[in-house]
Amino acid sequence: MKRRAGKALEMEEPLCCCEFVNRDGERSHMAACCCDCEHLDQACDRWLKGEPQAPGSVWRVASVVRDRLRVPWLGGARRVDVSVLPPLLLLPLLLRVAALHFLLGLLVLTALPGLVLWYYYATHRRKGRTLFFLSLALFSLAYMYYLFLTEVLPRGDVEPLQLAAVTAGVALTLLCLARTKREPGYVRPRPADAHSTVTYHSQRPERDPALNGVCQQVLVASRAGPVERTGLAEEAGGANSDSVKRNWCPTCRVVRPPRAGHCRICGACVRRLDHHCVWINSCVGQANHRCFLLTLLLFLLTSLYGISLVLRSVCPRENLLFALLYCPGVYAQYSTALCFTCAWYSSIVTGGLLHLLLLQLINISYNVTEREARLALRDKAGRSHLWGLVVDTGVYSRGFRSNWAEFLTMSSALDPPAPRVTDLV
Repeated sequence: MKRRAGKALEMEEPLCCCEFVNRDGERSHMAACCCDCEHLDQACDRWLKGEPQAPGSVWRVASVVRDRLRVPWLGGARRVDVSVLPPLLLLPLLLRVAALHFLLGLLVLTALPGLVLWYYYATHRRKGRTLFFLSLALFSLAYMYYLFLTEVLPRGDVEPLQLAAVTAGVALTLLCLARTKREPGYVRPRPADAHSTVTYHSQRPERDPALNGVCQQVLVASRAGPVERTGLAEEAGGANSDSVKRNWCPTCRVVRPPRAGHCRICGACVRRLDHHCVWINSCVGQANHRCFLLTLLLFLLTSLYGISLVLRSVCPRENLLFALLYCPGVYAQYSTALCFTCAWYSSIVTGGLLHLLLLQLINISYNVTEREARLALRDKAGRSHLWGLVVDTGVYSRGFRSNWAEFLTMSSALDPPAPRVTDLV
């Protein structure tokens, strides 16, 4: 008992700027970043002996390195997410290399989407959160705008009103993105269902790893499982016992409302869950779906308009629709080659997001979420058209106009979150 009391007292002591709570819930210091590297020692030992690495050993070593890479901060050292660094370092380098020659540009612009897709599937299989895609999206937007100001604007082919339109599009896209990331609509335990409050002194495994986990207060919902809750409902004369059991989330320990789903990446249930978008590092749900759609629309309009201005500047004699495919003499000067390469890169990104926007518009027209469409295809419970591009479950659809009216008027005013509620137990 004395040891437990002493340990609890030690954990309640505030962290200094160089201390942090590691992934195992233990108090550590930045000076001890090279101590107790068991996973790294095992990997090096296997490599020196010529033995094959154990499954997942590379990911375990990488997770330890990510957990210990921190900077001093008030209230405890904050973790530096290394996944934000590759886009900042590699994107300018690759684009400038691609502008040196036509063949280099073809190689880089072909390999870059492949590398991004490989990393997406590698992280998606492990259901882990990463800031790589959000960093890539934000830095791509910022770097394209920077090159527009430094390379295209000095050529004198862009009028002030056109510059104002591009600047306004970038600003509105960032504002809508910030709004989209605020709250997707988490399903939280109601205060009436909470029987206690727990204070965690260690980092929660499915939450933001940059936090040190000191004094995180969590509402604990009823511990009754779906069977017990069903029994209580039957005793009370309730007729929805089957629905309660079907919508019960064993991870969050809450009863999900209709069309809500559990995101294994965020570790929480979201109202009217559509999908987890890696490009915003958040879920798309009832509270932010409209803002997400508006963000996509603003980005695409700004990107298309910016690409047209760049092509008019570097390929003034060619038709705008065919300038990307045929622009003689564009590699004669490095500045025009760089602008042309960035126009191609923006076109590739725009094409991918245009496909995402098309899927969103089709799903809204049929009143189906991306999650419901995947489940319907898996269970063969819906009708599929155009090679799976259109999926009609026939459950919530009430016609084109009614579906759009429901989407545009659905409530985004959810229950206000309790102070510092960062987890559902």
